[in-house]
Amino acid sequence: PPNTIFFSVYTNLVLDKPQLHSRFLPHPKTSISMATASALSSLSSLSLHTRTSSLVSSSTKPIVSFSSFLNRRVSSLTLVKASNEQAETIFFEDENPEITANVVFDPPIAPEGFVAPPYFDEGSDETEEEIATAFEELYGPAYSGESMLGKDIYVMDSKFKKSSGIGGKPKKDKIRDGFEERVVQVRRVTKVVKGGKQLKFRAIVVVGDKQGNVGVGCAKAKEVVAAVQKSAIDARRNIVQVPMTKYSTFPHRSEGDYGAAKVMLRPASPGTGVIAGGAVRIVLEMAGVENALGKQLGSNNALNNARATLAAVQQMRQFRDVAQERGIPMEELWK
Repeated sequence: PPNTIFFSVYTNLVLDKPQLHSRFLPHPKTSISMATASALSSLSSLSLHTRTSSLVSSSTKPIVSFSSFLNRRVSSLTLVKASNEQAETIFFEDENPEITANVVFDPPIAPEGFVAPPYFDEGSDETEEEIATAFEELYGPAYSGESMLGKDIYVMDSKFKKSSGIGGKPKKDKIRDGFEERVVQVRRVTKVVKGGKQLKFRAIVVVGDKQGNVGVGCAKAKEVVAAVQKSAIDARRNIVQVPMTKYSTFPHRSEGDYGAAKVMLRPASPGTGVIAGGAVRIVLEMAGVENALGKQLGSNNALNNARATLAAVQQMRQFRDVAQERGIPMEELWK
C-alpha cells in the first residue's frame, strides 16, 4: 500500500540521515511525534476498526530529538588555548655512558648534633652482667641473675635441676626471716576411714632466732618434707618471747604444764650451760638461753613437754616489769 511505502522510506531517511529531518517536518521538536502519527495512520489502514482519536493525542508532549540535543551541547563548548608559560615540558636524554660516568653522588649533609641510630647487627654481644643489670632495672632484684635464695637462675646443670625439682614436683624454698628450724620429732600416723587406712606423717618443729623469740609447731602431711614445712609455718604463728637477764638465764624459777606433762625451769649461774633433756633442751637453745636448769615431770610426750616449756616461760616476768608494777626502783628488789 502507498502508506506503508511512505513510512518505510521516511524512517530510512530519518534514521540514516538526520540532516534530512528538516525537509520532511516543519519544526524539529515535533518530528518524532508526527512520525509516530504517520506510522499509526499507516498501520490503522490495515485494521478493521479505525479510531481517529487514537492517532494523535492532544495531550502528547513534544519529544526532543537526539540530533538537536547533540548539536546544542556541541555548540555550547568553547575551546581554550593553553599559554606557553603554563605548559612545562621535560625532556629526558638517552642514557650516555660518558655523561653518567661524570655524575658525582652528593648526599645531603647531616645537621649538627645528629646521632645515627644503632644497628642491631653491629657491636659486640652483651655480657651476662649487663643482661642481669638490665633485668634488675626492669623487673627488680629478683631477676638480677641471682635469686633471693642464693641460686643462680641462669645455671641449668644437673645439680640445679635436681635441687630445684625441675621435671618433677616443685620444691619449696625455705623462708629467710632470721629464724632457725629444728625438727624435734617425725612420726608416722594412721587415720582409719570407711574405705581403709590413710597413712600420713606428723612433724614437730621448733623455730627461734636465739634472741628471746621461740615457737613450737605441729602439722601432718603425706610426705615428710611437706609435714616439716607445714610445721615450720605453724611454729611461726605461735612465737613467744622469753625473758632473760644479761647472763642469758631466767630471771626467776617457773613451772608450767600442758596436759599430763609438767616442766620445771630454774635459773643457773654463768658457765653452767643448759642442763635439760628432750624437747625442753631444744626449746631453750632455740630461744637463746645459755645457762638454765630444766626437768620433765609426768610425761615423755615431746609435743606436750615442748608446749609445757612455753607455758612456763610465759609465766616469767622481767625485773623492770615487776618494779614498774610495784612502783619502786629496780635496786630495791634485791633488798
